[in-house]
Amino acid sequence: MRHVGTPAVRLASIFRAVGRIARLALCACGLGAGGAAFAAGPSPAPASLPATGVAGGAEARHWLQRIHQAASQRNYQGTLVVTANGGMSSSRLAHYGEGNQTFERIDLLDGQPRRIYRHNEQVLIVWPTAKLARFEQRDAVALFPAVLNGSEDELFERYEMLAEGTDRVAGYDARVFLLRPRDSWRFAQRLWAEQATGLLLRADVLGADGRVLETAAFTEVSVGIKSQPETVLVPMKRLDGYRIVRAVPQRTALEAQGWQMKSAVPGFRQVSCVKRNLEVGTDTAQAAPAHEVLQTIFSDGLTHVSVFIEPYRADRHQAGMTAAGATHTLMQAFGPHWVTVVGDAPMATLKQFAALLERSR
Repeated sequence: MRHVGTPAVRLASIFRAVGRIARLALCACGLGAGGAAFAAGPSPAPASLPATGVAGGAEARHWLQRIHQAASQRNYQGTLVVTANGGMSSSRLAHYGEGNQTFERIDLLDGQPRRIYRHNEQVLIVWPTAKLARFEQRDAVALFPAVLNGSEDELFERYEMLAEGTDRVAGYDARVFLLRPRDSWRFAQRLWAEQATGLLLRADVLGADGRVLETAAFTEVSVGIKSQPETVLVPMKRLDGYRIVRAVPQRTALEAQGWQMKSAVPGFRQVSCVKRNLEVGTDTAQAAPAHEVLQTIFSDGLTHVSVFIEPYRADRHQAGMTAAGATHTLMQAFGPHWVTVVGDAPMATLKQFAALLERSR
């Protein structure tokens, strides 16, 4: 369909791929500034949580803190598999943390060859076949949909955390938790956290009927490996023969661009708004001239919804709704503009975002 190749959807698909992978690393760290304050060192001892039942406030926070700390500070590498709609994709992920420095390398093992490198907020996406390298200066919210610059209190206003016993994933003993939404505007998520370190090993997104919409899980993983930041930094500098695109987003505000939300979607708040020039053919050697796209991100502490606004073109845009696993997409015209709403949220939530968006000038 024509809309699949639109710039906003193309950009969203790239970062949704990264986000699906990163879900395992950070999907439960809606801890914001609180998570950033954790000291480096061994993970704290497991909290005394019941094997099953509702997790108490302090104990629930403790486990989410352990998950966050393990994901951000420990060194690990493994193979991740994402399954949704009967399909499967796999990636190889290596993560290194050194003090306040973060290094990641992701190799997508299916479909068109792609490699993603991340050093702190700088992301490099490489298409080896097309000899294209694209730099993105991204904040944590955009890269990892689960991160909210807020507090765990906000998260627990929207989700209830239940302990569901123990299980085994990729050879590791794990505690299982369910983050159950308190309303119908968001999906539930089931998390498997490694017993000794808190590292997230698996995450399921569940529909309102309890059906698993999407699963992301390590099939094999090694924790506590030697840090190798050079495996990220060196490839980010050696790009001879590549066409290099540098996307420098300009931070802005929705209102400053002549848009506003008539009211808030329950439980979501705006956490980022940027403008960027986006090429039509970012994954090919020949790209059409760039044009401007506005992206606003809303988060509820565990997931996020992105709203893209760009000029409408009849030859490239086609209204519609799609679902791929937990990720839903809504596309529609708004006068001379084209609006794309994407997120791991029910379609009714995306429709609400579209309905509440209005032109303020």
